[in-house]
Amino acid sequence: MPKRRITQQQQHQITRQQQQRLTSQHATQQSGLLITQHGKHAMVEASDGTLYHCSLRQHLGSLVAGDRVIWHPVKNQQGVITAKQPRATVLAKPTARGELKPVAANIDQVIIVIAIKPKFSTLLLDSYLVACATLDLSPLILINKCDLLTPDDELTTTIDLYMQLKYPVMYTSVPAQQGLTQLKDQLKTFTSVFVGQSGVGKSSLISYLLPHETIAIGDLSIKQPYGKHTTSTSRLYHLTGGGDLIDSPGVREFGLWHLPANQIAQGFTEFRPWLGQCKFRDCRHQQEPGCAILAAMEKQQIDPRRFYNYQQLVVQYSS
Repeated sequence: MPKRRITQQQQHQITRQQQQRLTSQHATQQSGLLITQHGKHAMVEASDGTLYHCSLRQHLGSLVAGDRVIWHPVKNQQGVITAKQPRATVLAKPTARGELKPVAANIDQVIIVIAIKPKFSTLLLDSYLVACATLDLSPLILINKCDLLTPDDELTTTIDLYMQLKYPVMYTSVPAQQGLTQLKDQLKTFTSVFVGQSGVGKSSLISYLLPHETIAIGDLSIKQPYGKHTTSTSRLYHLTGGGDLIDSPGVREFGLWHLPANQIAQGFTEFRPWLGQCKFRDCRHQQEPGCAILAAMEKQQIDPRRFYNYQQLVVQYSS
């Protein structure tokens, strides 16, 4: 069937209508805060606090909770996101494809949640701490389910090391109502993100902090000791006492393969007095002769557990 011919007058009318739509869209464009994103759709908060379900333009790339976006309303609290504003900070994790996937944007503080169950990983903890140092973000190590701890637990003895290194540490328990007021105070005035393994109780903490929100909470898996994933995508929440909180999917690994060895070393705060003092400028602090970091570790000025984690991160992830 042949296409219908369009007269020159009709073409002018179509062009004029398109220009009018573009002008109208430009006039209604505004800045918004991305609350959460699912596939090709996202929830955006307007300047007056109204939430809009928005579609995404194809050229935008990856968006994540905390992003500032340019959008325009369409109808019935729906809209279209047309642009992404520059990010002040972005926390990202590597995927199986070797790409970086954003977890949260424009954050100030990273709440690293660990617990006695599931079994915690100091390698994962150090990965987060190095990422915080690299991005100039404030870390807080949050020991959740603290009512289950005993003085002889490995977690109790291990966390003493991080306290000696001057990392801020806080203890909480929702069932025992411990440390929750202090946590609320710590979250004020900041945009924070909760990170950590699945099953450590992030969703339970957020349910306490946001009692009127519906948060999915899962029990620890019987077959898999790592816990069930109850958060599938990042989401931003406003806290009644002040501050914003981003809940992120639980992660069992947080690789630093995109960082060079010297940047990973900088992320270990106790290494810094000896950095630049090695015999070789390109020393990776593995087995090189004249390594100042190795010498400090042998003199017990650097804890062997942290040094081992540094080596693991460099071998596994850095280029």
